[in-house]
Amino acid sequence: MTVLFVGSYAPAGDPGIHAFTFDGASGDLRPAASFAGVTNPSFLATAGDYLYAVGETGRGSHGTHGSVHAFRIDRQGASIDLVPLNRRSSAGDYPCHLRLDHAGRRLAVANYGGGSVAVFPILPDGSLGEMTALVQHSGEGPNPARQEGPHAHSSIFSPDDRFLIVADLGIDRLVVYAVDGSALTTYGWTATAPGAGPRHLAFQPDGEHLFAANELDNTLTSYWYDAARGFLESLQTVPTLPPDAPANTAADLHRSPAGDFVYVSNRGHNSIAVFAFDPEDGLARTAIRSCGGDWPRGFAPVPDGRYLMVANRRSDEVTLLPLLDGGAGIGDPVSRAAVREPSCVVFG
Repeated sequence: MTVLFVGSYAPAGDPGIHAFTFDGASGDLRPAASFAGVTNPSFLATAGDYLYAVGETGRGSHGTHGSVHAFRIDRQGASIDLVPLNRRSSAGDYPCHLRLDHAGRRLAVANYGGGSVAVFPILPDGSLGEMTALVQHSGEGPNPARQEGPHAHSSIFSPDDRFLIVADLGIDRLVVYAVDGSALTTYGWTATAPGAGPRHLAFQPDGEHLFAANELDNTLTSYWYDAARGFLESLQTVPTLPPDAPANTAADLHRSPAGDFVYVSNRGHNSIAVFAFDPEDGLARTAIRSCGGDWPRGFAPVPDGRYLMVANRRSDEVTLLPLLDGGAGIGDPVSRAAVREPSCVVFG
């Protein structure tokens, strides 16, 4: 039985983090527990017996910076509980993304509102240590409504944890930082197409290719990554939508466990775009299928690669979609679960 957690938008007094159990053989999705206490826990990350959540707040709406929360996952048979460990300020407005390094020693937090990134050490008990790095972006992009300033939207550690790459939607850049302990030093950057608005990132298992989902121009870009130099070179950009699609913003990005397929969610078109990837031939779109709901903000492949779990924010539900033809296609939902304004799915 697999356990998954769903983050959502909810006031602190209402349950915002939800736990489910999932039977991969039957596709059965069952609620296990819900947890309150965090305002807008819209993005989650797990590492072993620990779960981390943002509190997506900002001074404009809540009078305070956002926050990051650490929990211990307590498993007692079929029972699941979250034990709060501690909370830290994210030192910025509206944190929207978390990323753990591969060693489980650092947590990077992207603050969308002001365009900054903070790093926290993970202590031996799973709690968050004092912030050790805070970097602030500057600049703007050509879209006055969405790119009036920097908007750090996500980050990813390089496979060897030597670098942290930050996708900044507001300035159309992938900013590369050298990681020294828990400190960050600006190392370089790669520009996207003007107005692309890079949002989420994913590395291939080979560590030589990086993908970026571009929110504003609804594209997927592949990059060659030189691990020795921490250097990115753009290889290919493909649309995530058919030509006649309605207004849309691309959202989440994941690859299949083997790395032979890449998936991007489309909010507005309400679909998941599927791309085959080969290091020699590049990206080729194989399908665009319904997400089974409205506004697929976040999703995640089930670890065995047989399903996608999709958080459809505006239809207040999580849908389970089967992957067909070895991952090249997507079927109709086989299971649904009601969650108010879901935004993120992680397994733990």
